[in-house]
Amino acid sequence: MLSLYTMDDKFLRDAIQQSQESVKQGAFPVGVVIIIDGRPLVAVIGNGKQLNDPTSHAEIAAIRTACSQLETRDLSQATLYSSMEPCLMCYAACVWASIHRIVYDCSKDRLSSMHFEGTHDLVSINQAARRPINLVHLSSLEDEALEIVTSWEKSLTQPS
Repeated sequence: MLSLYTMDDKFLRDAIQQSQESVKQGAFPVGVVIIIDGRPLVAVIGNGKQLNDPTSHAEIAAIRTACSQLETRDLSQATLYSSMEPCLMCYAACVWASIHRIVYDCSKDRLSSMHFEGTHDLVSINQAARRPINLVHLSSLEDEALEIVTSWEKSLTQPS
């Protein structure tokens, strides 16, 4: 049986791979993996720009897919892994889905302001929640995740 840290590392790597795939498809550089009982349930890339849907973040799409597959809105046994710190909308969706744990790699402090609205502090917001989520920021792969985001940002300013 893998230790929790080893599982976290493995699934964060999977989320980072999803973010790379998202960039290859011309979408936002974030990837998400939802696991239950140590097994991946769903892996999703961000595609809101392609869909012209500002709510179609990878976390939201992953929650929708997981709930549909399990035929429930209760994901209390799930852990969500994200290559990037979730925005407030995605955090709120995790609360509504009863996700008990979010593990993310690249913190918003390392990203440009174009990725987040406002200067909120997710940890403080979470502490004030009725049912706080176990937020885990593992920075072990942060540089790798940040490199994908930075490369994507550069591609936005380069002529086609």
